Amino acid sequence: MLEDVRKGIFKPVYLLMGEEPYYIDMVADAILRNAIPEADRDFNQYICYGADVNADEVRSAAMRYPMFAERQLVMVKEAQMMKDYEGLADYCDRPLESTILVICLRGAKADKRKALYKAVQKAGIVLESTPVPDYKMPAWIVAYYASRGLQISPDAAALLAEDAGSDLGKVALETEKMLKNLPEDTSRITLEDIEENIGLSRQMSVFELTKALSARKGKEALQIASNMAMVKNFSMIPQIAMLYTHFYRILRYSVARNELSPAERGAFLGISPFFVKEYDTAVNLWSAPQCMSVIALLKEYDYLAKGGDGGDLDQAGLYLELISKILTV
Repeated sequence: MLEDVRKGIFKPVYLLMGEEPYYIDMVADAILRNAIPEADRDFNQYICYGADVNADEVRSAAMRYPMFAERQLVMVKEAQMMKDYEGLADYCDRPLESTILVICLRGAKADKRKALYKAVQKAGIVLESTPVPDYKMPAWIVAYYASRGLQISPDAAALLAEDAGSDLGKVALETEKMLKNLPEDTSRITLEDIEENIGLSRQMSVFELTKALSARKGKEALQIASNMAMVKNFSMIPQIAMLYTHFYRILRYSVARNELSPAERGAFLGISPFFVKEYDTAVNLWSAPQCMSVIALLKEYDYLAKGGDGGDLDQAGLYLELISKILTV
């Protein structure tokens, strides 16, 4: 779709929808850049926001013919704010070839059972943008960098993913900022580049913490946890979620490792092959019953972090207590 847009090949209707805004914004921006020549935009480009229009107004704009041009563009941003966007279904069922109508449902989805979705699917293009799961983010970052002609080391991708969560837009924004500070001929991004230019530290990273826990390096794990807990507005809830994912992977891997070939192990764990060695170490040091005990601890402290009776300890104190208990399992 993007390739066609860049070549000037357009459909009469686009429905861009979903919970992940990155791809919606990317496609919408590409259409804006390529659909209408700059000299024709004053008369043939109509951009509005869902909170300010209704279906009749958008339909009327779309039904106009372009002025001294091949086509016009009508784009509705934040269309989920329209109470009656389903009212555009009749137009989308019989759109004008001289109009490009773009409907952006940012963070929302049209009902696939209703007329609007079915009409656009028939006459144009529907893009459904879904969030990338946290565990797939490092792989997504590697692919994103590759699409830009760059390599990024797996540990650097993991650290960036930890900071961004599943926010693809944040990855793109932080990457742009970083590249401005690096030499123009940079082709590979390292962990040091991420630390120095994005302001992240492996010594405050749950990625480094899980690595230390995997190897049962108690002193190192406690030091990293202490550094993390000192950050302003520290919350242990997302950290517990990541630790849960890590120990659940160790548990599953301990059961299945002998049935997997080395080439299959990364895919089974949902991680880069670069990190499989860490899990090979972990399953030798953490038995399945121990992993289950850690998971029970994580559930207990998740409850405490969400308002359970944690005594006099704040979240930082609870977090250090949790890490200490994990190391004694």
